[in-house]
Amino acid sequence: MLRPIDEPMEVMTMALELRSLDGGTVAIAAEALQAFKAGFKGTVLTAEDAAYDETRKVWNAMIDRRPGLIVRCSGTVDVVQAVRFARTNRLLLSVRGGGHNIAGLAVAEGGLMIDMSLLRGVFVDAAGRTAIAQAGCTLADLDRETQAHGLAAVMGFVSATGVAGLTVGGGFGYLTRRHGWTCDTLVAMEVVTADGQIVRASADENAELFWALRGGSGNFGIVTSFEYRLFPVGPEIYGGALAWRGQDAREVLDAYREFSAAAPRELTSVAVLRIAPPAPWLPKEVHGQPIVAIFICHTGGIEEGEALLAPLRQLGSPVADIVTRRPYTQMQSLLDATQPKGRRYYWKSHYLARVSPELAGLAVEHAAKIVSPHSAILLFQIGGALNELPAGHSPAGNRDAAYVLNIAGSWDKPADDAANIAWARAAFEATRSCSTGGTYINFLTEEEGADRIQAAYGQLTLDRLAALKQRFDPEGLFNHTKPVTA
Repeated sequence: MLRPIDEPMEVMTMALELRSLDGGTVAIAAEALQAFKAGFKGTVLTAEDAAYDETRKVWNAMIDRRPGLIVRCSGTVDVVQAVRFARTNRLLLSVRGGGHNIAGLAVAEGGLMIDMSLLRGVFVDAAGRTAIAQAGCTLADLDRETQAHGLAAVMGFVSATGVAGLTVGGGFGYLTRRHGWTCDTLVAMEVVTADGQIVRASADENAELFWALRGGSGNFGIVTSFEYRLFPVGPEIYGGALAWRGQDAREVLDAYREFSAAAPRELTSVAVLRIAPPAPWLPKEVHGQPIVAIFICHTGGIEEGEALLAPLRQLGSPVADIVTRRPYTQMQSLLDATQPKGRRYYWKSHYLARVSPELAGLAVEHAAKIVSPHSAILLFQIGGALNELPAGHSPAGNRDAAYVLNIAGSWDKPADDAANIAWARAAFEATRSCSTGGTYINFLTEEEGADRIQAAYGQLTLDRLAALKQRFDPEGLFNHTKPVTA
């Protein structure tokens, strides 16, 4: 039956229900939503929109949440508008940069997702050796622009990772041994605060906010752009990987322990124990078989890198050797194929002061029990510059760490969740005694709570962060994070 012409259409009066900060729901009237859209330059998506499902999906397929509303920002003013809208209506809020966080912090069930992924500008000051990167940038975006000038920022190991989450959680990569945590290299940030103001945070302006955001994660504001110090790197470096059969894993790890401990800071190595994927750089006869690999990135002279690598090349009988002169950008994406979007991921991690014989033995033991052909045990070498700064320099802290042990579960089917999670947890517990007691906040999974957050920060830093949380976000607007509370 046709409606009378003066009766309002249902779609014009229907409220949109979103989740509130206190766990309840908030009904947003159609008029209020229309008023918000009128002042928003980007795109506003609800579950009925065609782009909604693809936008809400993040890298880890174990995260399958449905925001009540997604706002895709076109600039900083859109972020301000979204924050003010969320604050006025006390909405549960989450922020997406690269969407690569293991715990899926970018997506809040029923809440408002602020999507920054369209903000991907990079502006390089080659003479001043700095770069400004917007919060939607990936590592690949930043590397592409900085390498045009033979410069690089301290970034991570997978090029699809977002710079924002990486940086506010600390950040480490192939250049960390030379220059510290990613957040140690920050010059300044543009931040939208909980009250919807745009501020600059640096050592000279809003210094306490600057301190908190260098490892304190997304608890204090939304960073819309980062200014990084850059360092001469490349465009070519000496890097790649060597691989051996799994039966040689203990011998290789013992050699890796000595090799990495003696290596200059220009050389960073990553040891990986896993089932060999069908990668073209590995011979077909080892596909599907256990292997141990060492990834190498040497950012000093090419000849020096070749000389440093000689002892590893003489170790046993490598089945593959692709360490060579290559573009730095290629090195930065060498691990990408192991981390595709859409798999199920579950990680457990420790910081290590060293790779002890005990740790090497446990790594080999638990690598032999890997459930999925995509899973791995990794040792990232990070010791060097970060150890020279005082413990309280930034919340990223953990200045006693020299390696990161990451037990990286990765598989395809939900039916395999229990077995893969159990494997990762068992390996984690077995290696706990080798840990410094610390952990990397960005590697904490969804269920890890207060005890692991305290392990990431330590009590003194956590107390300071909790006090600053009360100062900068007293209403707890930014709470879809790993929280910092006293």
